[in-house]
This record gives sequence, C-alpha cells and structure tokens, in this order.
Amino acid sequence: MMIVVMKSQAKMGNVSAVIARIEDAGFRVHLSEGDERTIIGVIGDGRPLDRDQLERMPGVERCVPILEPFKLASKNFNPSGTSFPIGDHEVGKKEVLIIAGPCSVESRSQIIETAHAVKEAGAHVLRGGAFKPRTSPYSFQGLGEEGLEYLADAREETGLPIITEVMEPALVPLVCQYADVLQIGARNMQNYALLHAVGKAQHPVMLKRGMSSLMKEWLMCAEYILSHGNTRVMLCERGIRTFESYTRNTFDINAIPVIKELSHLPIIADPSHATGKWEYVAAAAKASIAAGADGLIIEVHPQPDIALSDGVQSLKPKRFAQLVSELKAIAEAVGRELRAQPG
Repeated sequence: MMIVVMKSQAKMGNVSAVIARIEDAGFRVHLSEGDERTIIGVIGDGRPLDRDQLERMPGVERCVPILEPFKLASKNFNPSGTSFPIGDHEVGKKEVLIIAGPCSVESRSQIIETAHAVKEAGAHVLRGGAFKPRTSPYSFQGLGEEGLEYLADAREETGLPIITEVMEPALVPLVCQYADVLQIGARNMQNYALLHAVGKAQHPVMLKRGMSSLMKEWLMCAEYILSHGNTRVMLCERGIRTFESYTRNTFDINAIPVIKELSHLPIIADPSHATGKWEYVAAAAKASIAAGADGLIIEVHPQPDIALSDGVQSLKPKRFAQLVSELKAIAEAVGRELRAQPG
C-alpha cells in the first residue's frame, strides 16, 4: 500500500496515465485532489508494485509507502482529510456537526417532541436508538422497526437526518431503509461481520470506540469498512473504561488530536457516554471542540427522570439550547463554525 504524490504542475493527462498504469497492474485507486497536490492512493492485496517505474512517469513527484497497519484510514492516504454531507451539512470541514436526541426512541410523541426541540436549539442530526444493546437482558431493548418508523416520522416533520444504531449484519438492509447514518456502538466495534456488512452497504457510518480499545484497534476496525470502498466513515470517542467510578467512563480527550494526526477520518465526541452524568456533559463538550473534534453527539430528553435508558446523562432541551449557544463562541475561537439547521 502506498500513495503517489503528483507534482503541483502535473496535468490531468499525467494523473490519468498514472491511474491507468496502477489499474492495469490489478490495483484500485483512491484519488484525492487538494489545492496544491493531487494524491493517488494505491489499494491492493499486498502484491508488490514497481515504485521506481511509477516515479519515472511524467508528473509524479514521489511514491510514499504507508507503513501503518491501518492503510486506508491513515492520514497519509488522504492528507487533505475526508469530508462528506449529512443532510444540509458537511462533516469533516470547518463546520462543527451537532447530533442530538434521546438514547432510545420510546414513543412517536417523545421522538418528535425531542426532534423539534433539538432542531430549534441548533442541532443538525437527530439521534435515537431503535435497537438497544443493554448490559442487562431485562432492560429496555428498543422498539425495533416501530422505532425506526417513528424516527422517519420525526425526519419528515423536522427535516433532520437521523442516525441510529445497527447491531447485527442481518439488520443492515432494514436500518439503511430508514437511517441517514448507521451507528456502530462501542460493544460492536470489533463485530467484524457487522463491519463488513456496513462497508458493503455504502451508507454513511459512525464507528464508536470500544470501551477498552486501543486507538490502533479502533482504526483497524474502520479499515474493515473502508476496505469495501465505503469512504463515508466518521469515528466517535465515547470514553474508555478505567478504574475511576465517579463518571461512567473516562473521557479520552487525547484521542481527538491523536486521531486527527493519524487519520483523515472525521472524529465526533460523545460527552454524554464519556461522563455518564448530565452535569459534566457541557464541560466535556466544550473541551472536545477546543481539542479539534469535528462534531458532538449529545443525549437530549424532554423528561430525563422517566427516560427508559440513560436519563441520568441526558440534557433537558433548555440546557441543550444553552450549551449550543456557548459552543458557538468556542468553535469560533478555534477557527471553526457552528451554523443553525436551515428551515
């Protein structure tokens, strides 16, 4: 695996010739066109490719092997960074993406009420779980397809794209019918059959970090999705399990700048699961934006006290609106922007 860096003055004919040479040798390419350089990623199965031959071609500046085990997720593979649209917004660029909603879809009225509230406050994407992986088999497991239908109704009423979790390969086609973004939860980060399935689906994906996973392991799981040519992948830091018990998890804010250095994929922060207590969510959210996160996913519920799951870490709509207002100033201070959802 390597990248071919073209000279700044290289012509399109030079680029096309290099791509043709690579494809004739049985490899696939990923083209990244920046303001100053065009980068051609070479994707193969481990067979050697004549690097010297490529470097002698007109317009080629150099060929750089990718040494990291996560080849497709490596920053070297796409130095300009990955971005893609979700609804009317673009994740991975200057704008900070705000995803908000309840942990679980509990009823049609609950999800629609929450959708209107988070949109009014400035959220861009609605979250809500229809299928819920729970520690206890006796806890609320979600409404299933009925929950997906309620999410679709909320999108119809508000225009907000929806993100929801998919838990097993067999459910991927069904969830794709309703969701704009598929979420892979922390417990399923290394569910390789599921990673293959969402990669093949060619649907936008948010991959959460496993609760005890190394960043390298996390990026290798993203590699499974990317290996199917699905480049619309974003990562989500949601805290890791440590010895500390005052919070649900330990928020690894280090992961945000480290991932930005290692990978071209956008990274979203989840301060709700990272802290597990609504009182700490605002501080962790602000720190995430300051550290360079491309977005946030925050749990919001109109009545957290009676929520069927994760009420203790959910913000009420009024508190969420106040937080979004405060986040705008922080985003601007670090050269980002936080725009309202149109309409």
